[in-house]
Amino acid sequence: MAATPFIVASADDADALDIVGEHVTVLASDRVTGSDEVFLQRGREGSGPPPHSHPWDESFPVVRGEIEFGIDADARTASAGTLVPLPAGTVHWFRFGRGGGEMVSIPSRLGASEMFTDMAREIAPVNPDLGRLADVGGRHGSKPAV
Repeated sequence: MAATPFIVASADDADALDIVGEHVTVLASDRVTGSDEVFLQRGREGSGPPPHSHPWDESFPVVRGEIEFGIDADARTASAGTLVPLPAGTVHWFRFGRGGGEMVSIPSRLGASEMFTDMAREIAPVNPDLGRLADVGGRHGSKPAV
């Protein structure tokens, strides 16, 4: 499939996927780009996924607020203007800081939008079943850290 040029005018919160307290807006799926996908991730204070890894690279430019990233055994806080690139297989997690935050997510694998869509459809956004979250992620190549 040949990629076509496109412009994303704005992210519409009504279209955001609610995933364990985080709002994920698909800015560009692989169906549009023919390659990498792009997401806008907004989270309230304290929200974010449990430690996990997956077989694709992922980069997070932080747009607003502070976001704590756990990377392997290390934890660091990234503020607006910081880029956090994670190679495939890296165990990681993140938590949105005081007042919440916003970042862009760019996975190097096709189909992450399908994983996020399945998670939003199958997992309760409040008091989520983390075992179910791991199951849904596992169908798409993500796995929880042990």
